[in-house]
Amino acid sequence: MAFPLAACANEETPPPAPAPPATSAPATTASTTVTTTPPEPPAQPEWRVGARPLPLRPDGYGEVLPTPDVLVNRNLPTGDLLPPPADGRYSAQVQEVPPDVLARSTWQPACPVPAAALRYVTMSFRGFDGRAHTGEMLLNASVAQPVTRVFERLFANGFPIEEMRVTRADELDAAPTGDGNNTGAFVCRPARGQTNWSAHAYGLAIDLNPFCNPYLKGDLVLPELASAYVDRSKVRPGMVRAGDATTGAFAAIGWQWGGSWTNPKDIMHFTANGK
Repeated sequence: MAFPLAACANEETPPPAPAPPATSAPATTASTTVTTTPPEPPAQPEWRVGARPLPLRPDGYGEVLPTPDVLVNRNLPTGDLLPPPADGRYSAQVQEVPPDVLARSTWQPACPVPAAALRYVTMSFRGFDGRAHTGEMLLNASVAQPVTRVFERLFANGFPIEEMRVTRADELDAAPTGDGNNTGAFVCRPARGQTNWSAHAYGLAIDLNPFCNPYLKGDLVLPELASAYVDRSKVRPGMVRAGDATTGAFAAIGWQWGGSWTNPKDIMHFTANGK
């Protein structure tokens, strides 16, 4: 605050005028526009395949329940069991079954095919992530080489496959979880609902993306959580459809498609012997 100076009576020069009292400048408020970016939605938790057993039906299968939201348009990432192709290109190898692979498979001496008649096939496939991966199958020696040509065509067409590995022995007695999507061939088991051996038990059949291409019979859907894929008019990646490149590739080697059957309709199933 400014104080006024006192005037002297004998000064010839008038004193300077007192300084006006200081005044505060009017306050101004800066107008600042703050843009608030909405937070990113939380990452969708990864679905743990095989982690949630289903209640059982009287026929021993799991209850057919609505498809969880995360699996309605299924595109789960592929974990690499084997090293992916270094150059990202298709490759395949057919060899006798290594003892360690046979030991972790469903083969046992009572199976209808001797171990020597099977082949261990490794081949490239395209995941739902668009990347090249390496899968494995056990196949009958009589069909192993032609099957590699089928999957070469699928790879070239960009057909996505989530998983391709040898079925383990412990999976035969595991509680049903209804969310599996493994593309596989040899499984030493009877045909569904029958006592005779399945074509899989001879290494003469392949199930392709089972979740995206379920088995249908009456009110049974296998895998049991795959009901979102019963409506085949809603086309999504990984689905097999009549007349597409996938059915054409198998037809070119003389295999039949279970999706053309009436009852059951086994959309995942391709077979060399019609079973």
